[in-house]
Amino acid sequence: MILFPAIDIRDGKCVRLIQGDYAQEIIYNDSPTNMAQEWQNQGAEYIHVVDLDGAKTGNSANKQAIEAIAKSVSVPVQVGGGIRNMEIVDSHIENGVARVIIGTAAIQDPDFLKKAVEKYGDKIAVSIDARNGLVATDGWTETSDVKAVDLLQDLAEIGVKTVVYTDIMKDGMLQGPNFEELKIMDDASSIDIIASGGVSTEEDIKRLAAEDMYGAIIGKALYEGNLSLKKLLGDDSHVNN
Repeated sequence: MILFPAIDIRDGKCVRLIQGDYAQEIIYNDSPTNMAQEWQNQGAEYIHVVDLDGAKTGNSANKQAIEAIAKSVSVPVQVGGGIRNMEIVDSHIENGVARVIIGTAAIQDPDFLKKAVEKYGDKIAVSIDARNGLVATDGWTETSDVKAVDLLQDLAEIGVKTVVYTDIMKDGMLQGPNFEELKIMDDASSIDIIASGGVSTEEDIKRLAAEDMYGAIIGKALYEGNLSLKKLLGDDSHVNN
């Protein structure tokens, strides 16, 4: 199982939000690039970046910061947040991003998603952000009537290989992932599932690995010191199956 340290960017800085609330922000580092290099130094084999401004507005406001991250580390970087047209996808790929994560547009513009998958294959992933099993959009500010598990099956038909699944109610709360929903999602298709939201203890990671998740994104628990990436990656017993 791959561990993805998360770098959430807002106004060019590395921050965290609580349950996606833009009014509840903590700034952890003024330089996302320095943060990415620190995670790489601790052994990260993949880095997860979110453009929070882009997620909310659809404009890739932190494009330069993301490009700087991709060029400053040797490990692959995946990026999500505000990916709503091919121009943004092309730009990220051209600037060295290994995988682009489409969120809101996967529901609102499936034709765009299909074109992206046709062009870039497994370099395209989809973010399913759910609240009580229903898909949320627009930087988590809106909740749709689409069931997360139904969307997953539609994505499999399109050819999507990787999904980042976030339970919004767990995000930033350090209360553990929603294992029940994750299992439902993982059992529903052959798509690789990256668990996001609430991963906060070594037990969480052991359990996700035991349930054969493809990956787990860790955010607040790393920044608050609850978990050490270096220590986690030094213990192959529960990270690498």
